[in-house]
Amino acid sequence: MSSTTPPPSATGDGIVVRDLHRAFGTVRALDGVGLTARAGAVTALVGPNGSGKTTLLLVLAGLLVPDRGSVSVAGHDPVAHGPAARARTGWMPDTFGTWDSLTAREVLLTFAATYRLSPAAAAARATDLLATVHLSEYADRPASVLSRGQKQRLGLARALVHDPSVLLLDEPASGLDPRSRVDLRILLRRLADEGRTVLVSSHVLSELDEMADDAVFLSKGRTVVPDAAATGTTSWHVRALSLDALTTWLTSTGATWQPDGAAVTQTGAGGVLLDMDGDDDAARLVRDAVAAGVPLVSLVPAAGTLEQAYLTLEEERR
Repeated sequence: MSSTTPPPSATGDGIVVRDLHRAFGTVRALDGVGLTARAGAVTALVGPNGSGKTTLLLVLAGLLVPDRGSVSVAGHDPVAHGPAARARTGWMPDTFGTWDSLTAREVLLTFAATYRLSPAAAAARATDLLATVHLSEYADRPASVLSRGQKQRLGLARALVHDPSVLLLDEPASGLDPRSRVDLRILLRRLADEGRTVLVSSHVLSELDEMADDAVFLSKGRTVVPDAAATGTTSWHVRALSLDALTTWLTSTGATWQPDGAAVTQTGAGGVLLDMDGDDDAARLVRDAVAAGVPLVSLVPAAGTLEQAYLTLEEERR
């Protein structure tokens, strides 16, 4: 896809949600959700199954009417100003649904027509997007022959066909191979850098960690904030060429450590898991270890920032 200029419909409004409620009978799928997703940024939507992520995305896409609360997508209410909001929104559900008898190109042309692109513009857009998601060789094959991952890529192309300023992606990396996951991260970062608003829901927190600028956490239909005090202390993988030298030195400093089952030992290096209070403690450990002659090899967090924050959610412990 061309990355020359932001789409004409791009605005600085992004997504703004206030006190959003939606129930299905006695089940409160959304129970007072509030969030802001900035234009020009990738926002991660994080939460367990049943937390309300998909319901929220359906409301933002204009496919579900909320019971109460306010929603603004690129400056438009999806209920009161549905056509204007949808014209600026690209929606990718977690499961790709299409007419299997249509080719990949025909799928994109059909959706381009619904957004009233001219035939010439639609044809050029389809060719461009198929190349972007690496499906050019499948362009004229029926969608029924595509694998799960290939259908996911086609679903992303479909969401981009009308050059939206807001992207809503529900588990976009599901079924993708490692190369395609990397391509997805690069593409989403590029789209955000163009000024678009990108809201991504995924259970693969390591993927989100590498692309997200902001994060919103949902639990039991509510927006929740990770325990800041709990996230201060995290586990780090600490490896050295000599495990004995490392553990002897750590013991002498009074540090509490445990063997690191994930440490790579093929080179003879060994490692431990060590709890530290953030980057400042990690920097001090490197400085002191080098001064003591400990042959450090690496020092990395045992889990990504989003995973650490997710695990501190008090709501999920109840």
